Amino acid sequence: MLAVMATIIIRNLDDQVAERLRLQARLRGVSLEQEARRILAEGSAVTRHEVAARAAAIRARQRPNTSRAVTLIREDRGR
Repeated sequence: MLAVMATIIIRNLDDQVAERLRLQARLRGVSLEQEARRILAEGSAVTRHEVAARAAAIRARQRPNTSRAVTLIREDRGR
């Protein structure tokens, strides 16, 4: 099975950023494109801790579910 890869075009990239990226690529001995892929992959990775923190923040913003249906289901489970 062939993997489909996305293509991204970045417009209006600051010249200093582009130069730093070229320098980093040269120091690593890789192409500019390969270095950009590495940086994007590392920068977009989300750790388990970050996912848990985001989930906790979402849960904290939500009100507890106190609908009558929830009460009835809990009562029914107790039988």
